[in-house]
Amino acid sequence: MSTLPPVGSAPGYRARNTLPLRVEAVRQLKRRRTLITAAVLAALPFVLIAAFAIGGDPERGRGRITLIDTATASGLNFATACLFVSAGFVLVVPVALFAGDTVASEANWSSLRYLLAAPVPRARLLLSKLVVALVFSAAAMVLLPLVALVAGSVAYGWGDLILPTGGSLPAGTAAARIALVVGYLFVGQLVTAGLAFWLSTVTDAPLGAVGGAVGLTIVGNVLDAVTALGDWRELLPAHWQFAWINALQPELERGAMIKGAAVSVAFALVLFALAFRHFRNKDVVS
Repeated sequence: MSTLPPVGSAPGYRARNTLPLRVEAVRQLKRRRTLITAAVLAALPFVLIAAFAIGGDPERGRGRITLIDTATASGLNFATACLFVSAGFVLVVPVALFAGDTVASEANWSSLRYLLAAPVPRARLLLSKLVVALVFSAAAMVLLPLVALVAGSVAYGWGDLILPTGGSLPAGTAAARIALVVGYLFVGQLVTAGLAFWLSTVTDAPLGAVGGAVGLTIVGNVLDAVTALGDWRELLPAHWQFAWINALQPELERGAMIKGAAVSVAFALVLFALAFRHFRNKDVVS
């Protein structure tokens, strides 16, 4: 097979060597919004610890049983409680931010056309930005429970995971289950990432892409609450967002998580494909 560069390209030019992932990762890591996002996520567990210190331990037996009821039982319990309170919205925002800001910000700064003139193939540019956005999103989802686990273990001690419905999970098993939960949450948020990434290729306004993705995610949650939709709700990614709670049972139940992951991946693949299709044909003038 010939290794000659394409006709009309400079000697030594290789499309696969343009915009290495490490370059894009360093650029995104140095941005202020990345540092602020990390600081907010890392601070959240300490805010909850302070809230429990001021208000006292959560009382059981009032209303619906949740993971908050046993939040102060151990560091593992505290980590699961942090995931419970943040899964619905707090973890949505950084995913939408990293995915929605990545292309639209370049257009907003009027640097996108110069970046493509480097020259960087459009597919290569978009793939690099998508991979880095997903890596940063995954890091955000790992950061919160990791800080919560360390802070909670210092505040409440290391021990078994006490289940609010009764019983417990050994510490080793519980840690593995929490890792599974974090992985499921990341897969579930691929839909938000797909929405934000697609909108980022459509608009030159980063806040529009981020806000649009968050807004559509909220709309999905609202639709899931409409019980009149019946079984149609199972086609909504929001319907499965708390299926991970089944992993925190004495016997691991995977059924709902598998269905939720399949729905999320299907939606995400379609949205990512739309983003690549639109950007490939987009007239970049900014």
